Amino acid sequence: MNSRTTQTIVRFSSPFLLPGFEAPQPAGDYRIDYDEEPLEGVFRLAWRRIAAFIYLPAIAIQASAQKMVPINISDLDTILEKDQQQS
Repeated sequence: MNSRTTQTIVRFSSPFLLPGFEAPQPAGDYRIDYDEEPLEGVFRLAWRRIAAFIYLPAIAIQASAQKMVPINISDLDTILEKDQQQS
């Protein structure tokens, strides 16, 4: 089975806290990697997200090291939706 990783940048306009995080993260742009697998049995090529990872700290924050943290895709979607409603 083939899989792929796609990258995107998400913007949080307010500080946010994802489940499992020790402290809120500041507003800003964050790189997200999604691991995806192909959906079988479809006529067109389609992909399903099976894992997500966020890179900390935010892109604009100067840091000597970054870490990639696994996150729940539905938690990320919920926090992003809440952030968009607040802005």
